[in-house]
Amino acid sequence: MASCNKRFHSLNAEQVEVLHQVLSEVVPIHGRGNFPTLELRPRDIIIAVRARLQKQGITVRDVRLNGSTASHVLVRDNGTSYKDLDIIFGVELPSQEEFQVIKESVLGCLLDCLPAGVNRERISSATMKEAYVQKMVKVFNEQDRWSLISLSNNSGKNLELKFVSALRRQFEFSVDSFQIILDRLLESYMQQESQHKNNTVLAESMYGDFEAAMDHLRYRLIATRNPEEIRGGGLLKYSNLLVRDYRPASETQIKSLERYMCSRFFIDFPDVQEQQRKILSYLKNHFIGEERSKYQYLMTLRRVVDDSTVCLMGHERRQTLNMITVLALKVLGEQNIIPNTDHVTCFYQPAPYLAEHSAPYLCLITLPCSLFCNHVGYFTI
Repeated sequence: MASCNKRFHSLNAEQVEVLHQVLSEVVPIHGRGNFPTLELRPRDIIIAVRARLQKQGITVRDVRLNGSTASHVLVRDNGTSYKDLDIIFGVELPSQEEFQVIKESVLGCLLDCLPAGVNRERISSATMKEAYVQKMVKVFNEQDRWSLISLSNNSGKNLELKFVSALRRQFEFSVDSFQIILDRLLESYMQQESQHKNNTVLAESMYGDFEAAMDHLRYRLIATRNPEEIRGGGLLKYSNLLVRDYRPASETQIKSLERYMCSRFFIDFPDVQEQQRKILSYLKNHFIGEERSKYQYLMTLRRVVDDSTVCLMGHERRQTLNMITVLALKVLGEQNIIPNTDHVTCFYQPAPYLAEHSAPYLCLITLPCSLFCNHVGYFTI
């Protein structure tokens, strides 16, 4: 790849071909109720949304492919599978009024994709949102101005359209810092050029050093910059990388990184119920078709929390560790998997009559291997 500067590189012909395949693969957008499934190519919906925004007077600086899909284009065998197609529209959002224009533009494009014969005039934007939008987020403050519209896909491969004017931090680790600029490729599609391989397509590493980030991706290394800026979800992503055989690029820095991430996780999600909801949501979105990896992930997360949490009181820490362990046991129970009995801890909860006059709690006992049954369950005394 020819070098532009330290942040940028040009994709080679093979990478451009992979990118073309990703943008040209039909992605079903599943409708709720009686609404039909829309079979869309990402490139078509991207071009349509960009054109509508520009027609409505919103400046679109560029369009980029972001995250795990961009990493897949650059290094196909990187140990992580891509789920969502994460598209970033760089836009100007001087006020909150532009958010409404963006929403109406996206929903209008979806309306245009409905099958022939549908009376579009009778379908409102609110109805289209209810039928096809999985998630909608809006953030507008001094440091962050962006919105997200995630289009529904029952297999978890959501098409995520993100409209960014300002974003304080655009990556967590170097291996997910890549953004591929799509504009030249989109122009060739609009002009119906068949020689897309000849296009110069640039990729940028938000990590700041493209070659270093590429080495981390090739050799499955974990590195970042300014870890204190990583939000609470970084802990979950870090544990996911560990499960996929990534390892720290620097053993001397990793303990500090883990402590930062644990602290931020508990700042952003201080309540154990919030923590559980966040973890369950992460499992649902990132382990589709990988059910057997969930237990390993949860126990890896538990180990990191146990080793590197310094910001909690003892009972708060135990609550979180117990919650994660119970989730792991439930995963085993659902899959009828027997864990390694060298490290089995069984949980039992007192019967109601024993806890009538005290707060409910979980007790921990470690059982000898010979006592562990050939199924996972909860023991009540």
